[in-house]
Amino acid sequence: MNYLFTSESVSEGHPDKVADQISDALLDEFLAQDPSSKVACETLVTTGQVVLAGEVKSEAYVDLLETARKVINGIGYTKSEYKFDGDSCGVFSAIHEQSPDINRGVERENPYDQGAGDQGMMFGYACDETDNYMPLSLDLSHNLLEELASIRKEGKEMKYLRPDSKSQVTIEYNDLNQPVRIHTIVISTQHDEFITPENDSPEAIEKAEKEMVEVIRKDVKEILIPRIYQKLPERVKSLFNDDIILHVNPTGKFVIGGPHGDSGLTGRKIIVDTYGGKGAHGGGAFSGKDPSKVDRSAAYAARHIAKNLVAAGVADEVLVQVAYAIGVAKPVSLCINTYGKSKVNYTDAEIAEKVSAIFDMRPKAIEERLKLRNPIYLETASYGHMGRQPKMVTKTFSSKYIPKPIIREVELFTWEKLDYVDAVKKAFGI
Repeated sequence: MNYLFTSESVSEGHPDKVADQISDALLDEFLAQDPSSKVACETLVTTGQVVLAGEVKSEAYVDLLETARKVINGIGYTKSEYKFDGDSCGVFSAIHEQSPDINRGVERENPYDQGAGDQGMMFGYACDETDNYMPLSLDLSHNLLEELASIRKEGKEMKYLRPDSKSQVTIEYNDLNQPVRIHTIVISTQHDEFITPENDSPEAIEKAEKEMVEVIRKDVKEILIPRIYQKLPERVKSLFNDDIILHVNPTGKFVIGGPHGDSGLTGRKIIVDTYGGKGAHGGGAFSGKDPSKVDRSAAYAARHIAKNLVAAGVADEVLVQVAYAIGVAKPVSLCINTYGKSKVNYTDAEIAEKVSAIFDMRPKAIEERLKLRNPIYLETASYGHMGRQPKMVTKTFSSKYIPKPIIREVELFTWEKLDYVDAVKKAFGI
């Protein structure tokens, strides 16, 4: 019997994602000046207000307030009518120095003996549903909102769009766990009040709100969805048909949104950030944490392993779990689950043993392998940390507190590279 599976995504203008982006922008600023910085910062956003909190150990001096404002304006919160904009919002910092007790447990004379920044378990997942080895429902959810943001920033169509939006995609699967069609798409997008009521009567207000939703629904169906459809591979295009259920702003008007409509917090969209509910999640958030925190670095490394295993042909679907004790370099465990879809003549335990020999999972080794001591994190903080395209970019960091701009060429999303496929094939005799 066929079954349904659903994933959601949220836009860069969603309150929680605003908070994530500010936290990661601060992290990038610290790492650009001092790559050895230890950072764990959290952000709260609400009506007209940003609160920064956390711990930092760094030689860098960062203009925290200006960094936050730059991120907010870059997202598109630039108008006072949003009740939250980068130029006028208040920014309060309560960031302080990292606890020496934590630092003592992490740093070592030999860098490769560096202990894990915390205990816990992290997961990485990959499957063959999409070309980027991500769950299809989440991949499409991200695609919809990235395209919606592009339309908003282009300013040529759907000119009423505001930054806050959410998406949700439901996929129908057959008994073999293969996607057979797209079942439901949900889009909720913040918008201007672009149709005003004829008068103040409830009937006139209801009529205007209904007309706005009808316009937005039409544009989603005739502009947004065709734009992403054209960019999809044929195997995904074949899952579209005329029977897709489409919900657009199902509650009606969505004018009040962003941090004014709902407060936002760093780390509150961990499923959007990872695999959309597929696989598993250890519970640790990513944004605002430097790579000594294995919540982040080990989750990236586990994704790197899972993706290379699937790409190498070890299995069609792989879940990797790794766990650490705080202050201890080597993982306390590494577990592989191929969901019975292994293509090699090894048990999952034997696969895990071989993986441990290929991939050094000590925190310092992960940092070096994936080049994580670079300012690469702002780009991860919206539209998912996984399934992204690795690429080289040049980033410039400037501030009144540093004598001249810092220009860094860095590689984004290194954990998405298929650079260990040959090593995996050799180890498994593929």
